[in-house]
Amino acid sequence: MAVSDIVQALEDEQGHVFYKMKTFDIDVQATQSSGLAPVITYWIGDKEITEDIRSLRFSPRPPSSYIQDYDAFQSMLYAKEQRAINQLYEKMSIKPKNMTTGKQLLWSFFVMVLAMLPLLIAIWWFK
Repeated sequence: MAVSDIVQALEDEQGHVFYKMKTFDIDVQATQSSGLAPVITYWIGDKEITEDIRSLRFSPRPPSSYIQDYDAFQSMLYAKEQRAINQLYEKMSIKPKNMTTGKQLLWSFFVMVLAMLPLLIAIWWFK
């Protein structure tokens, strides 16, 4: 019996009902719309389950108190959320990719000098 799209109720040999997560195969996507914080959505295949995750996380009763494998599920989701956010920021970054450490340091120095150039010109001009 399914309680929601992500939680299912099972019954053991003694007739006791317990709850488990239906699947750990969840895709996490981070997108940037407006504002500073990314928008995180959760998917099982083509079906969005973001509201199911939110209702489970923000329910008055802690999910770990009645769902057997919730802690492992939460750890898996956290790792996927971090990976999705890192991929989003890496995609939005102006830092060139596939550079050695030395070249990345040179690139950072060049960007810093480029950003400071108007200030240096103003100091030189009004000297």
